[in-house]
Amino acid sequence: MAVTRTLPTDESRALLELTREINAREVAPRAAADEAAGRFPREVFTTLGAAGLLSLPYPEEHGGGDQPYEVYLQVLEELAAGWLAVGLGVSVHTLACHPMATYGTPEQQAAHLPAMLSGELLGAYCLSEPHSGSDAAALSTKAAAEAEEYVLTGTKAWTTHGGVADFYTVLARTSPDGARGISAFLVDADTPGLSAAAPEHKMGMRSSPTAQIHLDGARVARERRVGKEGQGFSIALAALDCGRLGIAACATGVAQAALDLASEYARNRTQFGGPIADKQGIRFMLADMATAIEAGRALYLSAARLRDAGLPFGRQAAMAKLFCTDSAMRVTIDAVQILGGYGYTTDFPAERYMREAKCLQIVEGTNQIQRMVIARDLLRG
Repeated sequence: MAVTRTLPTDESRALLELTREINAREVAPRAAADEAAGRFPREVFTTLGAAGLLSLPYPEEHGGGDQPYEVYLQVLEELAAGWLAVGLGVSVHTLACHPMATYGTPEQQAAHLPAMLSGELLGAYCLSEPHSGSDAAALSTKAAAEAEEYVLTGTKAWTTHGGVADFYTVLARTSPDGARGISAFLVDADTPGLSAAAPEHKMGMRSSPTAQIHLDGARVARERRVGKEGQGFSIALAALDCGRLGIAACATGVAQAALDLASEYARNRTQFGGPIADKQGIRFMLADMATAIEAGRALYLSAARLRDAGLPFGRQAAMAKLFCTDSAMRVTIDAVQILGGYGYTTDFPAERYMREAKCLQIVEGTNQIQRMVIARDLLRG
């Protein structure tokens, strides 16, 4: 079911229609088979890049779409409804571009952003480590300054697009001074000393490779440091605020897909002399599912409008990520229940939606971390 939306311009409405066309033609039809086989759909990202959908919130002067976040997130929701591996992949690529687009010098942006935003390259974001997931300030990957280079040594974990990305935005320690000792770097995938481990074996999102990235004396030119030395942690937090909105939109897309599937099944499945959609128990479940989705969509769009207006939105981004992903988990569980035994089989995508929703409660900061972020902001003196 196409969701009715209010978009600010004719251009944004055309973008959403283009997204739906690509979704129907290139994305949704291959999701089940590729997920079962664990195939990464790189050519889909090439198609999205050629259509301008990998660069929507970034400046037109560097090849971006110059769209507000309010529009970008709705495009992301549509993509995730078709296939989360693609929707989440676009969100991760956007996150990987954020430090350069926001903190890079004009010279750096002119040199790097056109290729990053054109779809020619695909990005990944390296913040987490095996022993410092939620506690990002405790990361231990080192970036030692030597003449005109930094030498990066350490291991990054849970890297979406690990092993298939063309560039990595890497957070590494340039001094032992806690959060103030972290810097950001743009690192090409073919940099000597950078390698990817075998992808993790996950219960969902099998078409989206997640892998450790090993940095063994990888040399990075000084002009590839993004922002000032020691500014990396604040860069990472700013990027994560934006990334959490992306996850909220993706969760809403998965939940909408699950609701659409459950509604169609309920209309067509006959039991006890009529469609199960006539049963009050089913109707109430569908009503609750739809209400949660609408509330989540309103929450992420409200946060996006704050961002577009240049106002603080970190607390609202955490709220949106928390609410939308928890709602997606409940909605997908209910979709499996409505389909009954069929919901537990791979003949229908309900079970895939449920496995995908679980991932979204964890990535970009677990939902327990989101509660900490919200409470800290509420209680700040």
